[in-house]
Amino acid sequence: MKQSCIHIYCGDGKGKSTAAMGLALRAAGSGEKVLVTQFLKDGTSSELKILRELPGVQVRTCEKKFGFFWNMTEEQKVQAKEAYEELFEKAARVAATENIFLLVMDEFMAAYNHGMIDQEKALKFLKERPEKLEVVLTGRDPAPELVELADYVSEIQKKKHPFDKGLPARKGIEL
Repeated sequence: MKQSCIHIYCGDGKGKSTAAMGLALRAAGSGEKVLVTQFLKDGTSSELKILRELPGVQVRTCEKKFGFFWNMTEEQKVQAKEAYEELFEKAARVAATENIFLLVMDEFMAAYNHGMIDQEKALKFLKERPEKLEVVLTGRDPAPELVELADYVSEIQKKKHPFDKGLPARKGIEL
């Protein structure tokens, strides 16, 4: 049995990415190497700004913005798939070759579920990851095979959210 674990933060509530970034902060604070990647986001979240400044932390995001999957044209979906597969492959390579302790793959579930990354390659990487590599996956609706593979699964359930009353995302809270 591996000493490292796979963590899933899922559900429809606010806080999945925040929990993942908190774990990245904890790992960095203990002197460990951390790699944070984001799928299906534009890489401008405020937490990334500060994480990029921390020693031992790498942040890799997609350079091109595609928006939400359901708003993409078929051409954009093809481009996004290429970009996200490249991002995943780079993250997997860096994690395996640079002695990374914690790999955070934010919004992994959406990329995985929509076929934006190769599911077979992703599962192979997770199963065969380096012995001491902790992996965090975030997003809604994790596939059953990911839940089965995970060691931690934490579901964050929305009971109430100000967005439902029309309050947009706010800098420092949701952005």
